[in-house]
Amino acid sequence: MSESVTTTNAIAATAEGQTPPGASATEPRSLRVRIISSLGFAAIALTGVLIVLYAWQLPPFSSAIESTENALVRGQVTLIGPQLSGYVFEVPVQDFQHVKAGDLLVRLDDRIYKQRLDQSLAQLAVQKAALANNLQQRRSAEATIAQRRAALENSKAQARKSDADLARNQALIADGSVSRRELDVTRADHAQTLAAIAQAEAALEISRQDLQTVVVNRDSLEAAVTNAEAAVELARIDLSNTRVVAPRDGQLGQIGVRLGAYVNSGAQLMALVPERRWVIANMKETQMAEVREGQAVTFTVDALDHRRFSGRVQRISPATGSEFSLLQADNATGNFVKIAQRVPVRITVDPGQDQAERLRPGMSVVVSINTRSEVKAVEEEAF
Repeated sequence: MSESVTTTNAIAATAEGQTPPGASATEPRSLRVRIISSLGFAAIALTGVLIVLYAWQLPPFSSAIESTENALVRGQVTLIGPQLSGYVFEVPVQDFQHVKAGDLLVRLDDRIYKQRLDQSLAQLAVQKAALANNLQQRRSAEATIAQRRAALENSKAQARKSDADLARNQALIADGSVSRRELDVTRADHAQTLAAIAQAEAALEISRQDLQTVVVNRDSLEAAVTNAEAAVELARIDLSNTRVVAPRDGQLGQIGVRLGAYVNSGAQLMALVPERRWVIANMKETQMAEVREGQAVTFTVDALDHRRFSGRVQRISPATGSEFSLLQADNATGNFVKIAQRVPVRITVDPGQDQAERLRPGMSVVVSINTRSEVKAVEEEAF
């Protein structure tokens, strides 16, 4: 209390224009506090800004890694269906079973198709018999032509003899050696031989036309045989299509057909998933500036406890995903809100990786593309 009174008295006793004792020490301390507070606030603000820039990967923290969670494992999921309609006679496979190419999956009732094959084989035999008979008809027609040609030569020979008889009788009629009646008979015989020649020539021409008919008919019969052979092949194909087999090695999905069910042509019976896998990553268009084919990629799989796999960019879609949608947006009408489009990127899975066989189509993955990695050619695989 005495100290406070002393200080107050000292301030009161201080002349006008002079600094009270102790004031000079207080002002520098207040200045230092303000400076330290300003610096601390600036440091906190700068730290916050840097944290935001780092979180959003903005300069100066831009990364060469382009990542997205909009990615899925893909595979060649093949829907298996019959080409024919009928009742299911056999289903020798089960859900999720591994199969080899050519293994029987479903067998339809084939009794009708067997009978159709037998029917087409019988029709083919009929057409082949008709074709063989045509060959015999041609040989017969050729023989008839030879016969008619001989008959024509005989008619010509008879005509020459008749000419000689007529000339001789005309010479003898003058001296009465031949009667008028004999001359008339000779003339009639000569006219008859000329008519026989004309008749033989006509018969020969008829035979030639018959041969041509047989030749032309053979083309029709050969076409009928070809048609019957095609019908047999179609019947065989239909019979073989009663057996629905695996087109390639893979694993089946759920079996959607049961014994005794009636199925239509093209009905979905089950799905077959081959072993080949890849990843489709839907990258934002703002991430595509440095993405190139052949760049290294890593991705983690949610279903495998975020296990990391490696791969490479194989191909980049020629258009954004919205361009392939059924209903495309029309930005020329209504209000416009700019939305970052997605560009699908196909990524191969490097072979020989542990647990890669556990990848399943449809699994969610997180993809990271290293845009500064070495670009390597990716081998194309046949589907």
